[in-house]
Amino acid sequence: MPKLDLPLQLSPVFKPKPWGRADLAPLFGSSPRAAKGAPKTSAVVAKKRRATEGSAVSGAKIGEVWLTGDSAEFRTGPVAGLTLAEASREYGSELHGASWTGERFPILAKYLYTSDWLSVQVHPNDDQARQFDPGNLGKCEMWHIIERDDKAVCALGLKAGTDRPALRAACEKAKSRELLNRFRPDPGEAIFVAPGTVHALGPGLILFEAEQNSDLTYRLDDYGRLGLDGKARPLHLDKGLAVTRPELPPRRNLPLLEFPEPFGSRRYLVACPFFAVEEWNLRKLASLQGSPERVEVFSVLSGEGRMETAAGWLGYRPGETWLIPPHIGRYRLVPQPKTRSRLLRFYVPDLNRDFRAPLTKRGVKPEDIRQVVFA
Repeated sequence: MPKLDLPLQLSPVFKPKPWGRADLAPLFGSSPRAAKGAPKTSAVVAKKRRATEGSAVSGAKIGEVWLTGDSAEFRTGPVAGLTLAEASREYGSELHGASWTGERFPILAKYLYTSDWLSVQVHPNDDQARQFDPGNLGKCEMWHIIERDDKAVCALGLKAGTDRPALRAACEKAKSRELLNRFRPDPGEAIFVAPGTVHALGPGLILFEAEQNSDLTYRLDDYGRLGLDGKARPLHLDKGLAVTRPELPPRRNLPLLEFPEPFGSRRYLVACPFFAVEEWNLRKLASLQGSPERVEVFSVLSGEGRMETAAGWLGYRPGETWLIPPHIGRYRLVPQPKTRSRLLRFYVPDLNRDFRAPLTKRGVKPEDIRQVVFA
């Protein structure tokens, strides 16, 4: 089996949604293009890629761009042409690292483009998922606001004093949004959405979302809207109310924990047992070491540059997703001269080593650490 010792690029998967957009700028534009410097692919691979990207190219309203979904396809390295699910089965810990114990890639990451309200929804935790939907994982997630327009709004958590009967009555009248805490998010804001938190994203948003690799969503209220097939989308009111935790507060207005690094700066966004997300601003080259314990992922928000190893280099640009396999050894991220690259880095963390210890060393107060590290 070939050794995975190079950065591995994944192609995104575009998901049509009734609340999506036709234009996916600034990351993907109106029709996604093949990556610069990506190797030529076979006719079979090209056909699979067209099937993956076709919905975006055809002008459909795309709401979600999945970066690490099971059907995302590798474009580089020995795994080129395999989906992430196929490569996970074939390469196992060679792709995921020594600490991997599951069967799937552990983190589902995506970008969301909204032009309308999403449904009011809630996610179960792992125990509740086993109870109501055996074979599925729960869903803990975070949002990172990339851009928002003048109409942008989010709804997160129930207003004080709202109980389940009141929420049920409001959902049955398609008025549940009136019972949620609504706010206008700030660009760059990070938000944590624990299982049991009732929430809804509004229009005017471009955001990054990281979550457990689960698409288990209990839709409480979709306002009588029809799906892309012309039919009302199903609701899951009984299960959703059962997992709802009315007492959970909205986890936003988190501390801004950004610090200088030799390469530029690093911001610690959010960490929990299922994922950690950082934002890196590269002004100079970053000399890095892969982790034998885990796979790490970079999503490029802006800027262009190179990923260099002893075997050569590959160019990166906005919208691309790059997996750093555990046995890559030393590698470097090199932004183009006199420019800056902005990247999101995400991985399954050791909460003490990756967040608590470095933040404590930098003098962050324990109460502020607890607002970005959720055990």
